[in-house]
Amino acid sequence: MMKSPKIVLRDDNLMTTGDLLAMGYHDKAITRLVKRGELVRIRQGAYVFAEAWRRLDEEERHILLCRAVLRRARKPTLLTGPSAARALAVPVWDLGDDVHVNSLDRKADRRNAGRRPHRGDLLVEDTTIRNGLPITAGTRTALEIIEMTDEEHALVVVDGLLHTRETTIPLLERRAAGMAHDPGSLNVPVVLMHADGRHESAGETRTSWMLRRALLPRPEPQYEIRDRSGRVVHRVDFAWPELRVFLEFDGKEKYLKYRRKGESVADCVLREKRREELVCGLTGWRCIRIVWADLYRPELIVARIVATMRGETWAA
Repeated sequence: MMKSPKIVLRDDNLMTTGDLLAMGYHDKAITRLVKRGELVRIRQGAYVFAEAWRRLDEEERHILLCRAVLRRARKPTLLTGPSAARALAVPVWDLGDDVHVNSLDRKADRRNAGRRPHRGDLLVEDTTIRNGLPITAGTRTALEIIEMTDEEHALVVVDGLLHTRETTIPLLERRAAGMAHDPGSLNVPVVLMHADGRHESAGETRTSWMLRRALLPRPEPQYEIRDRSGRVVHRVDFAWPELRVFLEFDGKEKYLKYRRKGESVADCVLREKRREELVCGLTGWRCIRIVWADLYRPELIVARIVATMRGETWAA
């Protein structure tokens, strides 16, 4: 029975076919390791141990795939679009798993499995390096996203880049002016008009977009709630102070990412419920809670929001 390979891994745990061959493992041995589930082939010529792969979340797996693509590049190449956004650790919603790249020689590449090339002149300010990965900087990444998708998908990324201060509205406007000849840039003014770096997640951005499309009063994002001494005790995702209503988006980040040490998901849910009760007690406002699934049935959730704003009892 063949033993597991004794391989010294790079920090990213990625191995190429060349790495394995150099260590004495022939093609048939590599194939057997994959079939036995000890190695995972993440793309042509790129492997990672199954145990290491299982420990990675979706975003980490995409970054590893990006590293594999860049390692096989035959000319200077950097990540762009959704892949650059992921490298910058901002939300990306429903933009696929392809690795988006841009070659610095300005020549067009052919698209192949899992790799999507882009073209376009890059300025020095358009590029940066993050965690060892060459990528388009925040401003250029935002504009690439706006050109390749619709307003709602683009806003998720743009809001994330604004929130993490990877770009600013003035920077986006200035750089977009130099790309005005590109037909894809026509959406830039629309996206920038609605962009808001106060949104902290894809769910909050999509909720805001839903409210605008429904022509509802525009809420205040990340509204501070103060106690009777004036001390800020909480922030709510959205608030309509004049209507005495606030809205909370319950995404998985709230119950997983921000869970306290030693706290179960159930404990976190109970803590969030107590938080709602405190806010309602301090303000006398009514609370609306929505989840990701509600965004796919906007007519129902909008009707519920309208009823709450009117002080009516909602019955679906």
